[in-house]
Amino acid sequence: MQLGLVGLGRMGANMVRRLQNGGHKCTVFDMNPESVKKLSSEGAQGATSLEDLVKKLPKPRAVWVMVPAGKATESTVQTLAAAMEPGDAIIDGGNTFYKDDIRRAAELKKKGIHYVDAGTSGGVWGVERGYCLMVGAEPEAFKQLEPIFKTLAPGIGNIERTPGRDKLGGTAEQGYLHTGPPGSGHFVKMVHNGIEYGVMQAYAEGFDLLEHKNSKDLPENERFDLNVADIAELWRRGSVIGSWLLDLTAMALAENPDLSNFSGFVEDSGEGRWTINAAIEQAIPVEVLASALFTRFRSRKEHTFAEKVLSAMRYKFGGHVEQPTGG
Repeated sequence: MQLGLVGLGRMGANMVRRLQNGGHKCTVFDMNPESVKKLSSEGAQGATSLEDLVKKLPKPRAVWVMVPAGKATESTVQTLAAAMEPGDAIIDGGNTFYKDDIRRAAELKKKGIHYVDAGTSGGVWGVERGYCLMVGAEPEAFKQLEPIFKTLAPGIGNIERTPGRDKLGGTAEQGYLHTGPPGSGHFVKMVHNGIEYGVMQAYAEGFDLLEHKNSKDLPENERFDLNVADIAELWRRGSVIGSWLLDLTAMALAENPDLSNFSGFVEDSGEGRWTINAAIEQAIPVEVLASALFTRFRSRKEHTFAEKVLSAMRYKFGGHVEQPTGG
């Protein structure tokens, strides 16, 4: 297929590379001409504007948007829609609030344009590992765009199949899923990120305990000088708490055991907040997820080793750069 892709940042550019490696053709646009030039040198077709990108695509057109959620996404979607025709499709792969997806889908449906929300997880490693895709779309649009999702997704790979999964069918074990109508994809991704906050917080607090077991506040015979980098590596090997986040933590600790390159000031993407708001609307208790979000707020006033571990994980999986020490 030929796909337009808008937004050539940390994830967008690598998505273009993965698609092209998979045999698709990409036409690209970014507000930074150098980003377009870079991808053009790697085989993509460059565009000088959103309107130019639409003109260069064959019908029915499909454009994937990877720009920051909020005003940037809203403006991009509306500009693209004004230049597109019935049968075309816009895929929002950013971290958009799912209620905005529902509204946009209804607006674009009146024009005959498909609106698809694709919750995308994979960070800066997706070009190699693939991207986990949670797709909200009308069935017709999903079927039309499925070759794109299949190429971006990781596939089964070397992950052991879940017992009994072969009898269920579907695409979930391929790493992409049609979750339901527009809005559902970003809702699932929102909860995914809320869970991510909680898992990261658990690791961070555990490593904080390990790091300070040699505290002078403890009786001398109860102090241990523990090698947290070695423990992180140990837990990757056969432990029940092994995960990709632990892999990234082990990598960061191997590079710098005291994580002195991180201040402990931890940002939040906004999806953690939306998850808590959804829990309130549905009257669902999410104590761990709420606590993890509030800890990030507290980290902006005082910093511990736990917050440095959180920052290290965010940098490793997504290239997120926190506020520097003293900032």
